[in-house]
Amino acid sequence: MEKNQDELKAHLMATNEEFRSLADKHAAYHRQLEAIEAKPHMSLEDEAEEQRLKKQKLRLKDQMNEILARYRTQQVA
Repeated sequence: MEKNQDELKAHLMATNEEFRSLADKHAAYHRQLEAIEAKPHMSLEDEAEEQRLKKQKLRLKDQMNEILARYRTQQVA
């Protein structure tokens, strides 16, 4: 099952511009979060930015999962 999921993601990365764009943004937010979390001391602004990025990242993941689900449904039909 995990292999199918990874294969489907790879296929969508290669063929679906919307999915690829969402995945790129998700990865960028992940890198930004890592940079913030690597700081020895976070300011209030850093904490607020961390929460904002986490919410944005989760929203993108939800959108990517919707595309995966739509694609699976089309394949079954």
